[in-house]
Amino acid sequence: MIPRSNRGFTREKAIQNGYDKGVVEFFVRLTGDFPEFQFVLGAKFAFRPPRTVVIGPPEPFSQLLVLHEVGHAVCKHKGFKTHVGRLKMENQAWEEAKKLASRYGVEVDEDFVQSQLDSYRDWLHQKSRCPVCGLTRFQTPDSQYHCPRCEEFISSQDHDEKSDHL
Repeated sequence: MIPRSNRGFTREKAIQNGYDKGVVEFFVRLTGDFPEFQFVLGAKFAFRPPRTVVIGPPEPFSQLLVLHEVGHAVCKHKGFKTHVGRLKMENQAWEEAKKLASRYGVEVDEDFVQSQLDSYRDWLHQKSRCPVCGLTRFQTPDSQYHCPRCEEFISSQDHDEKSDHL
């Protein structure tokens, strides 16, 4: 883990953390093009709303990953209320990353992008499965999951008919 005192982005810190010169120059250009965002070094690539982009440790797709996080910042993502909303945000950030990639000459590996999105799709599928019966549940805007098989739903019409007979 990168110590807190060493997190702010500088060319020297990026080199000390194992980035090669070409990637460092890409980061320098990117940070210069987006002065409205704060770029910091961290343990993993992330976006911290409203304006902090965390550059994780070196890995094969570091440039693409940081463009994805900048994509969140450009799209002004702040949070999500539903898990489907999170998947939508991730997709938007990747679409923005692809646009930025062409601007910066970064090759987009579509298999990598889809594997990243698959991790959210798999997560969503796991969260939406009913732990009792295995049916796919739906999530309401209040973030609660509901299983149509395991929960009893009464429509307002049914409720009105029942109350007429009381």
